Amino acid sequence: MANLQLSERVPEVAEDGVWLECIETGETYAPFESIRYTSDVDGLLEVRYADYPGFDAFSGRGVWRYADALPFEEGVSVPEGDTPLHHVPRLESDVGVRSLRIKHEGMNPTGSFKDRGMTVGVQAARRLGVERLVCASTGNTSAALAAYGARAGMETLVLLPAGKVAAGKVAQASLHGARILEVDGNFDDCLDIVRELAERGEAYLLNSLNPFRLEGQKTIGFEILERFYEDEGRFPDRIVLPVGNAGNTAALYKAFRELVAAGALDRSEMPTLTGVQADGAAPMVEAIENDRDSVQRWTDVETRATAIRIGNPVNAPKALPGIRETGGTAVAVSDRKITDAQQSLAENGIGVEPASAASVAGLRKLRRQGVVDADEDVVCLTTGHLLKDPDAAVAAGNDPEPVPNDADAVLDHVV
Repeated sequence: MANLQLSERVPEVAEDGVWLECIETGETYAPFESIRYTSDVDGLLEVRYADYPGFDAFSGRGVWRYADALPFEEGVSVPEGDTPLHHVPRLESDVGVRSLRIKHEGMNPTGSFKDRGMTVGVQAARRLGVERLVCASTGNTSAALAAYGARAGMETLVLLPAGKVAAGKVAQASLHGARILEVDGNFDDCLDIVRELAERGEAYLLNSLNPFRLEGQKTIGFEILERFYEDEGRFPDRIVLPVGNAGNTAALYKAFRELVAAGALDRSEMPTLTGVQADGAAPMVEAIENDRDSVQRWTDVETRATAIRIGNPVNAPKALPGIRETGGTAVAVSDRKITDAQQSLAENGIGVEPASAASVAGLRKLRRQGVVDADEDVVCLTTGHLLKDPDAAVAAGNDPEPVPNDADAVLDHVV
């Protein structure tokens, strides 16, 4: 079982108050002495700090507003972060909660939350002196890595499951100059290959196994708490989010733990983390429902929510404690319910790809089951923009209606 308690001692290996620590053994490592993704026992690593700042230490906008809580003062930036926290009064009334806000990460530069991780992760690559970047992807990671790799002037390889990635995401990676390698397998197979390439020293891995990636993603949690408190005078009770590799779940929980360590957030004020997966790719839900400390890999996964079509979430050891220790849960929803939620968000002017809408679909299900109470303040995280998956958008939307080339005929048709 992972131990996610933040260290009070600063080890000798720390550089400028920053180090890496194994969540299984507590073993510590220098952050930039050599390239390292996991500990000597293959345990996941977290970036740890000598000091944890509170809200009053933050200034500016975007991800780098939180530089005091990150390993660098600045990163390879487009820029990213500072995404909207939308009011959705009609959807709020339909779901039946005290308040519902939508944190739309699709408004980042490449259209997904992955940009937050890449601004920090590619900066780490620079610090380590690497020349080639690599990732496995269901699409959004490849788009973000291609853009940030291009910004940094670095060679980028992306491995995608052949025929399983939405066109919008492939187009982004292509235009930003990444070499796109299509693998005859699923995402987890791609990640296996990427990990082997990284272990051989052929490229720097920037999937969420990389602890620096999650440092950027934790800023989602900082932004939600700051903006919600500014608007409502209190923190949200619950954050509902889609789960693929479980990086965001782990990252948000780390943000909360750091704010507690800073004295800026009481442990009782931590929002309840609630994960949502698709029925066809739900190993995290299975682990929660069966009270397991680890996930069992699903070798056969399928869902139209391509961004969360993952059967072996590598960050589960960090994410499962985050869900449990905040009193949360995880739930699986059908593709049909995901599409319904995507349409509901669109009716409120918020365009998201299918995986993003899983958070709203999951909230609806848990509200029907009575798991979520009517008096709760809820934030749903939507992770990717509508245009990431244009084919899914067309399928979920209205069909074009042919009309004659005549104004009166058009009026006759629409009346």
